[in-house]
Amino acid sequence: MRNSNSLGQEAINKKGFFLANRFLILRRLSQITILTLFLLGPLLGIWIIQGNLSSSLLLDVIPFTDPFVLTQSMMAGHIPISDAFVGFAIVVLFYLVIGGRVFCSWVCPVNLITDAASWCRRALKLRKEIIISRQLRYWILAMVMILPLFTGVMSWEMINPVSALHRGLFFGMGLGWILFFIIFAFDLLAVEHGWCGHLCPVGVFYSLINRFSLIKIDAKNRAKCTDCMDCFEVCPEPQILKGPVYGHNKNIATLVNDMHCTNCGRCVDVCAEDVFVITTLFNANKKPH
Repeated sequence: MRNSNSLGQEAINKKGFFLANRFLILRRLSQITILTLFLLGPLLGIWIIQGNLSSSLLLDVIPFTDPFVLTQSMMAGHIPISDAFVGFAIVVLFYLVIGGRVFCSWVCPVNLITDAASWCRRALKLRKEIIISRQLRYWILAMVMILPLFTGVMSWEMINPVSALHRGLFFGMGLGWILFFIIFAFDLLAVEHGWCGHLCPVGVFYSLINRFSLIKIDAKNRAKCTDCMDCFEVCPEPQILKGPVYGHNKNIATLVNDMHCTNCGRCVDVCAEDVFVITTLFNANKKPH
């Protein structure tokens, strides 16, 4: 495992700092901008968008509804108003185009915490971790959806760190700090990419949408790969890169078409040989080479 100083250094030397970090920088700008837009109203009275990531209204006209939250609400027996379904359709259509798990890497504020833990883990050269199946998140998602049927309550929303962060920004963090510390410590000391890659039901839910998305990562230049492994080090779902990068002998296509890809673009950033490109499903390399 490389340390945080050498990881991506070859790409920086070859492409320059910005090109070797452009998608990381853009992701941070996206996450911070979204949080800022939600805070402008309560803090400064500038109501560009009202609400939170669960349900919001843009410019008093366009509704956005988190499909994950709406599905829980319906499972709990609540009938949403018509605007909620409109907001649901807008969000689902958006993620069908750009990729469902883009929510995890470009929107979700908890990603700031988990990425920080991942950076610290590399800097401290922590290799040992608890083995937890990535399939566990599917069982958690099933539980999150089934419990409301029996309780009539959206149980997950009581502990959802995304909701907790938004509540904390408006009303004070309180015990929310403990929740965020647990997530950070879990990713740092127990399991690399533990929260997002092994436990979080939100990411699994959006990955179901991601199966049909149009924007994809393509390892179209995998013949240039020098086996530096930087892409595997930075990818939150590194298991999805093995086939597209090393699948020439097994006749596996170069397209990273796995539903768990977050389209974070870090593999594109850190690759000094430009093995990866962001493309559309229509322009991707369909044939292995």
